[in-house]
Amino acid sequence: MRFIKPLSSPTHDATRTVQYLIVGVLTIVCSCLAGSEAVEARLVQADLARVAAAPAPGAQAPLSVAVTDARTGEATTLGQAIGGRAALLLPVDYTCGNVCDPMVSMAADALAATGLAPEDYAWVLVGIDPRDDAAAARRMIHETLGARTAGVTPLIVSDSALARLAGALGYTAVYDPGTDSFAHPAAAMLLTRDGRVARVLSPLALTGRDLRLALTEAGEGRVGGLADRLALLCYGYDAARGIYTPLVERILTVAGLATILAIGLLLLGLSRRTRLRSG
Repeated sequence: MRFIKPLSSPTHDATRTVQYLIVGVLTIVCSCLAGSEAVEARLVQADLARVAAAPAPGAQAPLSVAVTDARTGEATTLGQAIGGRAALLLPVDYTCGNVCDPMVSMAADALAATGLAPEDYAWVLVGIDPRDDAAAARRMIHETLGARTAGVTPLIVSDSALARLAGALGYTAVYDPGTDSFAHPAAAMLLTRDGRVARVLSPLALTGRDLRLALTEAGEGRVGGLADRLALLCYGYDAARGIYTPLVERILTVAGLATILAIGLLLLGLSRRTRLRSG
């Protein structure tokens, strides 16, 4: 973002809008059933009201937090998993068979549609249920993504590490003992190379274009090309919809100025030609 203007954290209004959107409209609430038989959820409205993805302005992911790479079983840190790249961080329940599977699948499709190389960005999944082990994460990735696993890094975190990470990101999930599942927002965090929260995105509404612009913005010029950086001059982030949209007013302003400049140059050229002929 810095090549356009200093990276700004989500505003309070945008944060609240995203919170309400994620909880109430776009994602509803992800209540994943642990068993094969449907059971009634026992969460009340007060519990559901706590479910949120609302990072505070200037929110910073703790890159030193200890995690385990589910692919290798090796201990590492969130910072090492990100590797100094713009990152799409997606909190998921590895044993959820409801919203989490399509979230991961749609994120994979959107990342593939960006046209960016996997080494240009980091795609990190973080398990929100500390009871899930590496085998559960690998199983979920295999069943959901199949051959589309390139670039994904599924992480396992402890209770304390999850509390630290979720607190820093303003991410709140609520456990429902009635269904042995979690009510959680279906939200993805777009992180800059140093772990700052650049955007909150809806993984259920991602497109390749939007995600490419978001990664270009978060990568501060190190992701994407000149065309992407120029596109960001004409596009803005719509917090209510979680996507990038054309800034019509800005486009019209630029087009108007370009038209005036073109007319001025035309008049100058005609004037010079007239003087040359008369001379």
